[in-house]
Amino acid sequence: MSQKTALITGITGQDGSYLSELLLSKGYHVVGMLRRSSSENFERIEHLRGKVQLEYGDLLDQSSLVSVLQKVQPQEVYNLAAQSFVPTSWQQPVLTSEFTAVGVTRILEAIRQVNPGARFYQASSSEMFGKVLEVPQSEQTPFYPRSPYGVAKCYGHYMTVNYRESYNLFAVSGILFNHESPRRGLEFVTRKVTDGVARIKLGLAKELRMGNLQAKRDWGFAGDYVKAMWLMLQQDTPDDFVIATGETHSVEELVDIAFARVGLDWRKHVVTDPAFIRPAEVDLLIGDCSKAKNVLGWVPEVSFQGLVEMMVDADVERLSKRSSAL
Repeated sequence: MSQKTALITGITGQDGSYLSELLLSKGYHVVGMLRRSSSENFERIEHLRGKVQLEYGDLLDQSSLVSVLQKVQPQEVYNLAAQSFVPTSWQQPVLTSEFTAVGVTRILEAIRQVNPGARFYQASSSEMFGKVLEVPQSEQTPFYPRSPYGVAKCYGHYMTVNYRESYNLFAVSGILFNHESPRRGLEFVTRKVTDGVARIKLGLAKELRMGNLQAKRDWGFAGDYVKAMWLMLQQDTPDDFVIATGETHSVEELVDIAFARVGLDWRKHVVTDPAFIRPAEVDLLIGDCSKAKNVLGWVPEVSFQGLVEMMVDADVERLSKRSSAL
């Protein structure tokens, strides 16, 4: 059997780097699509340079997507690229819509024109549930997004469904709940906490300013979640799946575990700052992943505590190396 080729948009992100590792371990030829920019960040895939092929393309530019697909001819396409930080979507709602919503249409249309036999994965999000209409949320739960990001993800999700039903493309969406790792961006709350804890432990900072400590999320490990993406594209028929742990934890629990990992009391260092409160907070997001367990055979392997401790350890190590190098 000839080697499979997979195209990943957003390869330099958290999920892109873990998915690349997974696909390489399975013998794939991995191609990552990058946007041309003046400040490229290859930190998350630095260890994969030379193992993956990198091509330039842009979700804002239809012709560039056509060109990449014509050149690469992938069997699988994973669309992980997006403006994915919820607070930024309030500041840049139009740009978020262009990337996260209309960008999905551009890549689906390019696949339809160039490579209709390719299997397509769309990164949907639990933020689509927003003001939740039932707890827990499953594939049947109606969407009620509460941010421009959530609205844009709904558009991309339904466009994927429409291309599947209208053009018979093998197109699926993974409705992924929050998934974290040491490679998570520093702007996300889990990484903000673990980086802050490491800085306080090493004497580089004295306090950590936080928003709503009572906000709750269903948090899992990104390395587990990319396995679900791959499994979705190996099925006989295309379908959409909620990927989650089925557990909910508060930001306060996250903070408590993170500080405890380095032997500190969080109450002595955390300051609540109204500036970090969202204009519209989502309600209780907790996913029902029973369909993924039954159909895909997927189960999360890393616990919440294990995830937080992994992230704290990685940030302490990273900052210790940086400090010693100065």
